[in-house]
Amino acid sequence: MNHISRPSTPSADLPSDLGPSTHQRLNMYALAAGAAGVGLLALAQPAEAKIIYTPANVTILGPHGSYRLDLNHDGVAEYTLGNTTFHNTDQHIWNLSESGVAGNAVAGTFIYRGVPGSAHAFNKGDQIGPGVLFFQGPERMVSFYSGGGGYSAHGNWVNVRNKYLGLKFRIAGQTHYGWARFSVEVKTGPVRVIATLTGYAYESTPDTAIVAGQTSSPEVPGTDALNQYSSEPAMLGLLATGAPALSIWRREEAGM
Repeated sequence: MNHISRPSTPSADLPSDLGPSTHQRLNMYALAAGAAGVGLLALAQPAEAKIIYTPANVTILGPHGSYRLDLNHDGVAEYTLGNTTFHNTDQHIWNLSESGVAGNAVAGTFIYRGVPGSAHAFNKGDQIGPGVLFFQGPERMVSFYSGGGGYSAHGNWVNVRNKYLGLKFRIAGQTHYGWARFSVEVKTGPVRVIATLTGYAYESTPDTAIVAGQTSSPEVPGTDALNQYSSEPAMLGLLATGAPALSIWRREEAGM
């Protein structure tokens, strides 16, 4: 006589004295625990880092100082910063300015046609993203004038410490937001503008705002707890089935 082997069922090796009710509960758990475990494991995956931060310590000095800012380190600068001086017969002008490359923009205020805008100085914690006014082309951070009418300093970046430039640029045709942190000092006798870049960051997810000063993505709450429970779905199921199932598990652990 030919014997036909059949796939074993989850209850095939369980003692018969558990009764049909316990067998049924364990069989149902065998199907549900797998799905539950997979679901918890999926929830417990660590969040992908989104904030790309680069610390820096770069001083940009005049009269012909410049710096090319490459936010995503692909070898192509998204912005240029200049610290320049202009002199004629009776006027002297010192300018600290930035300019987006290839259509990239900086948050600021429009002045009037033909004159560079004024770059905004964000505080730590301010949001930079959709809804903020951005302008392409050069924008002034500091302008210092000395001439027949005396001297004066203008701009949002006169003698500031750890303020943030709001950036809007493109990677592979998609819009990203970022910030660059500067401290700026205007000195007289002799006049000079000293700008120090101390770090910059951008949000790697397109069209997503970034918080000024944010250097990393927030952790997903409850990840540790999910990892703990998802690694032991079988134990959760045994607890749910009651004392008979726990007795089986103890015997298996003991090698009986």
